[in-house]
Amino acid sequence: QVQLVESGGGTVQPGGSLKLACAASGFNFGIYWMFWVRQRPDGGTDWIAQINPKGDVTYYDDSVKGRFTITRDNANNILYLQMNSLKFEDTTVYFCAKDRNPYARSGRYTKGQGIQVAVSS
Repeated sequence: QVQLVESGGGTVQPGGSLKLACAASGFNFGIYWMFWVRQRPDGGTDWIAQINPKGDVTYYDDSVKGRFTITRDNANNILYLQMNSLKFEDTTVYFCAKDRNPYARSGRYTKGQGIQVAVSS
């Protein structure tokens, strides 16, 4: 079955950096759009970064544009999120997610268990 296992979270000071990783298994990783999403205070999730199957097209929410970078390693089925210049408001749970449809960017995704990121002084 689909497994998405996030790692690399933790606590960092404002202005600091973290790199999240997501080990994917149970599906053909290289044919899916992948996402990083994060939890809102009301419990819902919003995508913050997207990457196409080849890894050469990316999209970012305005809140993270210029600070976060999404990349993927299709040979090893790993998705990454490099987070720089972290702010207090970046504190939340981050999820790795795959689109529900191969090759498509439907915006409907299946996410992993999530990992906590805390920005604190």
